[in-house]
Amino acid sequence: MIHVIEVLNQISPWVMAIVLIAVAELYAVGLMLVTRVRCGADYLSLNNEVAGFKFAVIGVLYAVLLAFVVVAVWEDYQDTATAVRNEAKALSDLHQVSFALPETAGEDIRKHVLSYIGEVRGPEWTSMAEGQSNAGAETELHHLSQAIFEARPEALKDVALYQHALDLLTTINDNRSERLDNSRGSVPGVLWLVMIAGGLVTLGYPAFFGSSNLWSQILMTASLAALVALTLFVALVLDYPFTGDVRISPAPFEQALKQMPPHWDRPGR
Repeated sequence: MIHVIEVLNQISPWVMAIVLIAVAELYAVGLMLVTRVRCGADYLSLNNEVAGFKFAVIGVLYAVLLAFVVVAVWEDYQDTATAVRNEAKALSDLHQVSFALPETAGEDIRKHVLSYIGEVRGPEWTSMAEGQSNAGAETELHHLSQAIFEARPEALKDVALYQHALDLLTTINDNRSERLDNSRGSVPGVLWLVMIAGGLVTLGYPAFFGSSNLWSQILMTASLAALVALTLFVALVLDYPFTGDVRISPAPFEQALKQMPPHWDRPGR
């Protein structure tokens, strides 16, 4: 996993896409040409009928696997983006609620909310690009939790506000945990192994066919290789939502900061 993250951080996604396509084309077209030269088109054409049925089964199985992985990583990517927005909105709401809490507790909560957002949109966003969390953000979240726990409701109406602040803190913690978990990738290594092995089998199968038109067979094989490579590329990029150029932006936290006024007309107490 660490090596994949390092590659995604160092190489442009467009360069990676071109490299994956080139490797797939070299393997699929190269293997097809080698077997055609060694065995001859006439000999390979004897396999066309039987190999066609088997290739259809293999193609369908691999297409289902690829579709499953791409849909799964896309849903995880969307869920992670939603978690980022929900965390930012909960912080903005908590900042507003703090103005209605006792003044000393409210000031302490606001201070740590701002410090936590600063840590998240800066150092922690950089750490998540490497699949890791940030100690500074963890510390500020701990201080924010302490500030809320130590708040003492002074009136009956403060109890409801205090409970709401606790609910917002739970939302912040839950969504932070989700984005940190997804920053490390959600597709198990064994599934990547199966997809790569399945890709090799699928792209190697055209070597068993012998077409009378060489250029048509080359184009069909090259098209299949490009499609498989691009699909694997999409799955790989989306599996690490905070890594590389195609990543989730910290814009929701920046927007939340704009919605946090330094002063608020405190309600009558």
